[in-house]
Amino acid sequence: MPVSMTNSRLIYDALRACDVRIMSALPETWLVHLIRMAEDDPAVRLVRLAKEEEGIGISAGAHLAGVKSALLMQNHGFLQSVNGIVSLAQLYRIPLLMLISYRGEFGERDPWQTEGGGATESVLQALRIPYQRLDDPSHVARRIQKAQTLAEAALRPVALLLCRDLMWEEAS
Repeated sequence: MPVSMTNSRLIYDALRACDVRIMSALPETWLVHLIRMAEDDPAVRLVRLAKEEEGIGISAGAHLAGVKSALLMQNHGFLQSVNGIVSLAQLYRIPLLMLISYRGEFGERDPWQTEGGGATESVLQALRIPYQRLDDPSHVARRIQKAQTLAEAALRPVALLLCRDLMWEEAS
């Protein structure tokens, strides 16, 4: 599988270093290793979702219980979750750390992914959600830590875009 196990491990370890103990996700190609790591880690509860918007409620409940969480999803799932983000996380000031596989950017080979990729950053900006790209292993740990800190301090959603250059290993 061309999804980077090494970089997935960097992301997972950075989430654990931030004391994230609940992760919610739907199956998604770029997230497969992260989901397996969460599933195999006895210190983490993985919540499998039927739709991404449910993860916003999971993160809200985790916050109210004093537990840090992360929502793992594809950008199409993010776009589908806008109502929950606005009417729950933003309205009630819930810290929401979102790791979004940024499908549809340069290099995308699947035509069904391209439209969501073209809208993701514009929607994040329209919702005033701070975000950064994760596209190089050297900044993964620091950006995840900073995103978690901002989400908790500002009590708001924050997004990290998991880019192709980080998540994908091209065949030689």
